Amino acid sequence: MKKNPLPLQMLIYGGLAFWLVIASIPVLWTAIISLRQYVDAFSIPLKWIAPITLENYTTLWIDKGFSRNFMNTLIVTFGTVTISLTVGCLAGYALSRYRGSLGFWLLIIALVFRSLPHSTLLPSFYVIFDALGVRNEYFSLILVLVAINQPFTIWMLRSFFVNIPQELDEAALVDGCSRLQAFRKVIIPVMWPGVITTGLFSFLLAYNDFLLSISLVNAAKQTMPAAISNAIFAESELLLMQGVAGAVSITIPLIILVVLFQRQIVSGLTQGAVKG
Repeated sequence: MKKNPLPLQMLIYGGLAFWLVIASIPVLWTAIISLRQYVDAFSIPLKWIAPITLENYTTLWIDKGFSRNFMNTLIVTFGTVTISLTVGCLAGYALSRYRGSLGFWLLIIALVFRSLPHSTLLPSFYVIFDALGVRNEYFSLILVLVAINQPFTIWMLRSFFVNIPQELDEAALVDGCSRLQAFRKVIIPVMWPGVITTGLFSFLLAYNDFLLSISLVNAAKQTMPAAISNAIFAESELLLMQGVAGAVSITIPLIILVVLFQRQIVSGLTQGAVKG
């Protein structure tokens, strides 16, 4: 394979390094501000060296009960990812092996539904759940997130299943496996990176959701993005600093998750992008 000339390589790496610095500045600056008092964080002229304090985090997590919102986020994201992957794997596998025109139109309808803005679907969900008396329940929020996320999950998983030769299914059936056993013992292990990649995107949808969480459940069951929204836009200096600390607290698990599963993510995206 022919290598790029040295000047071109330097230009590419220099551009990537410049983009990385620019992209990381807001995140790093937010993290620095969260470790300062309000007078030091927003002083004019800016104080580059200021005392470090964890007061914003302790007030947020202990005094304001942000740990409860963290548990709410875990419940909602775990439920959303579990249901989305279960239904998505079964539907994606079935559609990848189905050759009729009905499968194509089902995928198109799913894509149209996924393209609708959340704000257009929210009033219907709100009225229905309120009439049934289940508006402030975890499963109501999980159900809506799954409904919105499922078309994307099915499309993505189907692309992974299509790249798996159908001969693997046939070989498993010849060896005595049922269709479900072949799916569980042969197909899923082969495309496991694709499941991890799709699961991560489902996790991000539920984890970062703001509009649905703040609208469909009360304050006691809201997820972290909805919980810190009022603090971010508050006029109170104390609440503002707690909101900044909350923003950093939300970001840290995402960074850890991507670092832990980076190989599976890259492998899954590559697997889905190559027709096999």
